[in-house]
Amino acid sequence: MKKMGVPGKILWILILLLHKSSQQQVFNDEETVEIPEIYKIEWMKALNNDTLISDITIPGTHDSLALTGGPAAKCQAWSLEEQLMNGIRYFDFRVSGFRLKITHGPIFQSSSFPDALETITEFLSDYKSETVLVRIKPEFYFKSKVPDLVEDIIDKNISWVNETIPKISEVRGKIVFVQKNAFKLGIPLFETDQRNDYKVTDIELKKEKIRQHLTEARDDKSRNGTVVLNYSSGTGWPKFRLFKTPKKVASNINPWLYDHLNKEMKTDPKPCFGVIAMDFPGLDLIRKIIEFNY
Repeated sequence: MKKMGVPGKILWILILLLHKSSQQQVFNDEETVEIPEIYKIEWMKALNNDTLISDITIPGTHDSLALTGGPAAKCQAWSLEEQLMNGIRYFDFRVSGFRLKITHGPIFQSSSFPDALETITEFLSDYKSETVLVRIKPEFYFKSKVPDLVEDIIDKNISWVNETIPKISEVRGKIVFVQKNAFKLGIPLFETDQRNDYKVTDIELKKEKIRQHLTEARDDKSRNGTVVLNYSSGTGWPKFRLFKTPKKVASNINPWLYDHLNKEMKTDPKPCFGVIAMDFPGLDLIRKIIEFNY
């Protein structure tokens, strides 16, 4: 094989760089990511003040602070602050015990809800056009105590805890709590996922379920008074296989989800999907979800 000269090597490197830059960043397992200069952190600033929270398509994360615990437990790569800066506006916290520790299943994460609350509050003090939706799911130890303990530490002046769906103008700079099952603080939540839909036995079947749930969220106009939640996340647990960890599932699902949303983007008018909660989302996938609001 003929050796490549210096000009040829340079050309080859440029081709590789161009190919890499042309790829969409839809899956991310790095702790940090470089945010482009043109990126607008305050993406909610452009929303009409009269828009109801339930009429916004919102990027979110599933098990938002499941950052440790090995392949079977880890669902995210970014810290809470990184997620906020990259456009995530819905967070799913599994909370346990009197100290309100964040968990994923039986695995304690190195954080607590008071820590998360402080991070979100600081973010909203800097970016007052934004609002952040928070779901608390009491788990394991002293589950029945968690809702009261959460209510005791939140600032009602910067928290929306009413059942009425607010307009974005009413909650800019605020945390909007969403309620489901044991947690009764905030606006009602409707999940399109059915029981055990998170269990992935076949990737193609999982894609079809996500497609069905997004279609349901898009077409059903009868749920006034609730925020619709869709999950793209999944795992092969408890029949654990290495290729069905949350990370492996997301690496297959996220590119497909981007392509599916790209097709839906061509619909006129653009649909509203509510919240889409993901594992290991990439910046371009997050931006694609945000685009449905413009």
